[in-house]
Amino acid sequence: CLPANQERFAHGKLATVQFHPSAQVVMTAGRDRSVSLFQVKSFILYYNPRIQSIYLESFPIYKARFSVDGEQVIATGSHHKMFFVYDMMSGSIIPVQKVRGVEERFLRNFELSPDGSLMLVIGTSGYLHLLSMKTKELISTMKVNGRCAASAFTPDSSKIYSYSKEGEVFIWDVRSRKCLHKFEDEGSLEGKCIAVSKNNQYVACGSASGVVNLYKTDVCLKENHPKPVKAIMNLVTSATCVTFNPTTEILAVASCETDEAVKLV
Repeated sequence: CLPANQERFAHGKLATVQFHPSAQVVMTAGRDRSVSLFQVKSFILYYNPRIQSIYLESFPIYKARFSVDGEQVIATGSHHKMFFVYDMMSGSIIPVQKVRGVEERFLRNFELSPDGSLMLVIGTSGYLHLLSMKTKELISTMKVNGRCAASAFTPDSSKIYSYSKEGEVFIWDVRSRKCLHKFEDEGSLEGKCIAVSKNNQYVACGSASGVVNLYKTDVCLKENHPKPVKAIMNLVTSATCVTFNPTTEILAVASCETDEAVKLV
C-alpha cells in the first residue's frame, strides 16, 4: 500500500495519526500546523484521496483526536493554553481560548472518555482536569503525587488510571473523583504511557527504560505491589506508546525515539 497521506505529506513531524470511529477516514496532524483527512479506499486502488485539510495559524499541533461520535476533532498545541475544536458537520473551527478554573501554562496531553462525555486534560505538577465534552467547561480537578505522565479511561468510562513520572498508578472513580487505589509499577524509574484493554482485563504500563509491564486489572485494584503477568523487554529506548487492539488479543508497544521501534505482542 502507498502511505495513507500520499496525497498530502506533512511539512513536519506528524504528531497524530488516527482512524475515524465509524467512517473510512484517517486523520493526520502535526507540527506543520495542519489537520488533514483522507478517505481510506480499498487496498486494490493503492490511493487514498484527500478529503480536506485545515490550517491552524501559528499553532503546531501536539495532539489531535476525533470525538467519540466522530463529529469533531479536538487539537491541542505544543505551547498554548488554548485548544481548537473543528466541527466537521458545519466545517467551523472553534477556538477555546481559556478554560475557566484551569491554571496551566500549556494544555497539551488529553484523553477522551469512551462514552464521549468527558475530556481529561493532563496538566503539570500532577493536576488532572476533567472537562465536559459538551460545553468544554471544567467539572473537577484531581491531583496525583508527583507529575502525571499519562492517563487512560476504563472502557465503561467509570474509572481513570493515571500513571505518574515517579512510577505510581492512581485509580480514580470518575463520578466521585476520589482515588480508589494506587499501586507501584514494578521496576519503573519513570512512567511514560498507559493503556487499558477494551475488555477491561489488562493494564499496560510503559516506562523510560523500555520495559512494558502487563497487569490484570482486578489485581491492580487490590494490591499495592502487584506482580505483572508479563514484562515485555523488547524495546531498548523509552516505551512512549502502548495500545491494545479492540479484541484484546494484541498489544502494540512502540518508542518514538528510534526508527521502526514497534513490537506486536
